Amino acid sequence: MSAPDRVLIAGAGPIGLICAYRLSLLGIPVVIVDRATEIPADLRASTWHPATMDMLEEIGITDVILEKGAVCPSWQYRFQSTGERAVFDMRVLEGETRHPYRVQCEQFHVVRHLAELVSRRDNVDLRWGVEAVEVAQDDAGVAMTVVHDGVRETLKGRFLIGADGGRSQVRDQLGLGFDGKTYPIFTMVAITDFPFEKHFEGLSNVSYVWTDTGNFSLLRVPDRWRSGITPRPDQTPEDALSDENINAHFQRIVPRDARYDILARGSYRTHMRVTERFNVGRVFLAGDAAHLNTPNGGLGLNCGVHDAMNLAEKIHAVWHGHADMAVFDRYTRQRKIIATDYVHTMSDANHHRMRERDPQKRREIMDDMKRITADDALMKEWLMNSSMINAVRFAETVA
Repeated sequence: MSAPDRVLIAGAGPIGLICAYRLSLLGIPVVIVDRATEIPADLRASTWHPATMDMLEEIGITDVILEKGAVCPSWQYRFQSTGERAVFDMRVLEGETRHPYRVQCEQFHVVRHLAELVSRRDNVDLRWGVEAVEVAQDDAGVAMTVVHDGVRETLKGRFLIGADGGRSQVRDQLGLGFDGKTYPIFTMVAITDFPFEKHFEGLSNVSYVWTDTGNFSLLRVPDRWRSGITPRPDQTPEDALSDENINAHFQRIVPRDARYDILARGSYRTHMRVTERFNVGRVFLAGDAAHLNTPNGGLGLNCGVHDAMNLAEKIHAVWHGHADMAVFDRYTRQRKIIATDYVHTMSDANHHRMRERDPQKRREIMDDMKRITADDALMKEWLMNSSMINAVRFAETVA
């Protein structure tokens, strides 16, 4: 097929927009489509790790994350009843990263900023309310059939990136599977502006807390706290997210006479899945379209950002004749092993650790966490993994 010199991208979330912006800065024209008609201010990922902050500094995105987010120089595991805690101090990462901290910044802030940036680029065409429905390719290029207001149109280009999420139409069109598992419980999130930091001694901006009967998390974004909620086995998502139950959840954290102001709430299924290949010919997958994991530890968004930056560099190399198409096989080798051996392994361990109910096993976990945090060398080793610095470095060694 005759293919215009441009890259097509399905999905204008953070991963698709980072791909689009990076490619545009490299002088490569892009058409990016998304079926949404506007950017939702929803309760998606909010954690940005040091390795990701370093990476996004290259394209000038870290400033908005710092402006809209809350810097977290430490995070902790904690017993609610006693206040006992193991605190991971991220300052031990100084010298390994330019950003020795996490930042809690809700992803829609970054998506809005990126959408504004790409809309100013002469070589980017961003289209909302446009859904990708079919994909075709040959040795010369790709074709993506899209639908807008019931009208079908076929867009052509040299390459196509599927960054269209866990239910990726691009992945389905490639005939790729999405093997893995779905966790049996929903993940719930609620936001309030109550100042929990004034009621818990030494509370970190990211805190994972065991209660006598369950667990919750508290993640601070500017002027607000996001709380992860594990519903009871007998609760439906709708019941768990009712005003009454969310207020009861916050009352169990800090009892008070007044009701809590609930600023937002949401629920979603939690998966651990990965597709078999991230590249098929001239079509590539990135982010949730290629891999899903539990939100525990905030690894999924960051892994997707690393996909985007890696892939953009490889497209640039092929575009300008510095590499051949075989470099995209390396993209699969690099990114799939990170998604499985790093992200899946760590996030699954985090998921089960936080949902442990046995008091003796909790005691053993806490003792081990305190042993690690009492030794700067051991704490640094842990944080080099959990902050994804080691993952980025390892990916570079994958041939």
